[in-house]
Amino acid sequence: MLRGNLKTIFQGAWFAIVVCLMAGTSVAESAKVQVNWDKVVRVSQTSPSLLCAINPYYRRNSPIHDKVFQALKDLNADYASHLGWFPYPKLAVAELEPPQDGKTSWDFSLLDPIMLDFFEATKGHPVLVNLSTIPVWMFKTPQRVAYPDDPNKEDWLYQQGSELRDPTRKELADYFARLASWYTQGGFKDEYGKWHESGHHYKIDYWGVLNEIDIEHFTTPEEYTARYDAIVEAVRAVSPNTKFVAMMLALPTMNPQYFEYFLDPKNHKPGIPLDMVGYHFYGLPAADQPADVHQFTFFDMADQFLSTVRYIEVIRKRLSPQTRTIINELGVMLPDDFKQGTPGFVPKPEDPGYRNRFATTYAYLFAQLTRMGIDVAAESQLLGFPGQFASVSMLDPKTGDPNATYWVLAMLIRNIQPGDKIVDSRVEIQDAVPFLPPFVEALAFTKPDGTKKVLLINKRDRSFQVELAGANSAQIEFIDRESGAKPPRVEKLRSEKFTLGSMGIAVVTLPAAGTK
Repeated sequence: MLRGNLKTIFQGAWFAIVVCLMAGTSVAESAKVQVNWDKVVRVSQTSPSLLCAINPYYRRNSPIHDKVFQALKDLNADYASHLGWFPYPKLAVAELEPPQDGKTSWDFSLLDPIMLDFFEATKGHPVLVNLSTIPVWMFKTPQRVAYPDDPNKEDWLYQQGSELRDPTRKELADYFARLASWYTQGGFKDEYGKWHESGHHYKIDYWGVLNEIDIEHFTTPEEYTARYDAIVEAVRAVSPNTKFVAMMLALPTMNPQYFEYFLDPKNHKPGIPLDMVGYHFYGLPAADQPADVHQFTFFDMADQFLSTVRYIEVIRKRLSPQTRTIINELGVMLPDDFKQGTPGFVPKPEDPGYRNRFATTYAYLFAQLTRMGIDVAAESQLLGFPGQFASVSMLDPKTGDPNATYWVLAMLIRNIQPGDKIVDSRVEIQDAVPFLPPFVEALAFTKPDGTKKVLLINKRDRSFQVELAGANSAQIEFIDRESGAKPPRVEKLRSEKFTLGSMGIAVVTLPAAGTK
């Protein structure tokens, strides 16, 4: 009796599945996108961009050098960031020893090739240059701080000291002025009046004034503001058209006091510009968290960060509304990155869906930051490798080939830029809980020529059936789990209902009125 009933049940279930398939009914959850094309909510001012944190793989003797800089060039990004920072002292510091007895140690032989290749790859676009590392000899330390002779060897201990040996900060300011002069004015005079010729006359649109000041040298808001003023005053004297980016906080959620102090004009010297502030975000799961849970963790952390952005924006608009904002490091990472350098450490194999979750998280943050009016939303980073934040890399360090995190940035740069009109849109999810963020996000916008586009982001590791009015005969460009590390696929939709795949990011370009 029971066996007969089970057989009947299984037969009935199988029949129902077959009927659904024959009818073309998807078992995916549904998401209906509602767009009011006549209601403009803001004109976008947000540029999608990226960070290039310099490491040995950018050097001309790197086997993937050409592919790295070609990938950077192909993006056509505005506000790409060149960050020379402390783990590689010889690639970031131009004066590794203090001047003494009429002699200096100025040497750009390792810095120049990377910088010049960066300028060439970003030609025609505004850039941000941040040679952020202060020579450690400028700080009071118990003893001389050594650094590796090998420029390819990282040194996480180079960053030491918090109190400058020159309390006037002139030594600090002059160092950065000479760096700026080297790249913009053809050279500089050193501490003893000797001219050092570079022949470089590049335009540097934005100069980053130090990096992650809340954890590098543990600089207080008051001391950082004084250092900023000194550096800006000195750099402006040699490159008067350069603008400046401040702070680049590593942990903005924990350090709102920096914004309260720095953005208050009364805490600065008269005439010092507050052009732009920057800060960072990385989603980081717990070390014992299963990979299939990351889809929830990354977006929960992203939403927490967006709350921080809103809070910072209130401070900025109150104290210095003319100051622009760049979030120049946006991404997620894996806990193994913090074990890099541990003797005998073997990283866990990367989950196949990790890069797509990363890509989707960045796309989601970009969409939300665009709605807020943040000026630059930069993905981190172009190139990392084992020992140098391997999980935060848009290129494969072995081959130089792009992964999903690169392709999503390329797709955003191609499709949405400042000047586009963001229109009112919302997503209705079947059985969604009211007031909670939907599993599928939509950002609808019109281009200056009137073209209508919708950016769609699936925040889950499962498919959704999307309904979008007018999408019949539209073009869809998309990345999802099935794409893996491949470039976006482009197809023509045949219905207003279509599938947005697992961790899918898509741009739908609607047909012009009167076309089929």
